Amino acid sequence: MSTLTPSRTLGRSGLNVTPICLGTMTFGQQVDEATAHRILDRSLELGINFLDAAEMYPVPPSAERYGDTERILGSWFASRPGARQKVVLASKVAGPVRGYEWIRNASPDLKTSDILKACDDSLKRLRTDVIDLYQIHWPVRNVPMFGAIYFDPAREKPGSSIHEQLDALGRLVREGKVRAIGLSNETPFGVAEFVRVAEQHGLPHIATVQNPYCLVNRSVENGLDEVMYRHGVSLLAYSPLAFGLLTGKYDKAGLTGGASGRLAEFESMRKQRWGRPEALAAARRYNALAREHGLSPTQMALAFCYTKWQVTSTIIGVTSVAQLEEDVAAWGTVLSPELLEAIDRIRWEMRDPAQ
Repeated sequence: MSTLTPSRTLGRSGLNVTPICLGTMTFGQQVDEATAHRILDRSLELGINFLDAAEMYPVPPSAERYGDTERILGSWFASRPGARQKVVLASKVAGPVRGYEWIRNASPDLKTSDILKACDDSLKRLRTDVIDLYQIHWPVRNVPMFGAIYFDPAREKPGSSIHEQLDALGRLVREGKVRAIGLSNETPFGVAEFVRVAEQHGLPHIATVQNPYCLVNRSVENGLDEVMYRHGVSLLAYSPLAFGLLTGKYDKAGLTGGASGRLAEFESMRKQRWGRPEALAAARRYNALAREHGLSPTQMALAFCYTKWQVTSTIIGVTSVAQLEEDVAAWGTVLSPELLEAIDRIRWEMRDPAQ
């Protein structure tokens, strides 16, 4: 395993992070507080300096556990003097929350007051004075996301403008509550428009976009990567193991055959893009390819993300210290040109089934 160092810069922000980021959305649901603290301790020992959270975590979201992930991080900071200064901390404000009555009364919009209050609430739960990277979790406007693949003009609706959202984020930066800003689950148009509006009005330039990127969903490469490259925006790749599909644990028994993991344990997760039969079929092909080349499926899937030029930092989500160590051990794995060609052949045949 190569040594992890905070050698990657998030966009133009000046924030330097490790190429592996610890995602925390399992904390409070699949992972209890004591285990979460052990995972966080070990992540520091392994050299990871980048943590990602969100106001709506853990997932699957619920009224009972809303905010618990940030609270667990806050309790860890409080019990580990100096830990906060060792990490770059990211969190997110939820976009329009139709269906989640416990978040802003299921508001269909994200107004200035919503962003400001959400940030203040996150700061309290996290027990910190500043969030290093504050992201909009998903767009306010009508876009295809979370498994939808077609833009539908008939779904247009009123909502706060990109200018209003940027202005609110800029206010948080000016007040010292946030150091840099980012987006998540965004489109090429969205990234380009946030950059244009920021330049037009002298507002903060977005540093990052956090989108899914893995062997069964390479939609980032369908134009978003060019936009990020030309505008100096970094990709934070989430779900590199496709909710466990690319670990191989579902290969034999399928999603309901008794394996442990979010897709097996939560029916709501199986209804999303990762639970599609086509996604599992493609994952089985990639997993078999990894084994043919003497790698574990996890090794190959993570190495694919770790070594792609598009990716600044890969967000790993774990439920145990052992999983954390396995994911970090994959850093430094080199995929041969022949293996990369074979990966591309499968993608050409099966495309992006978990898009």
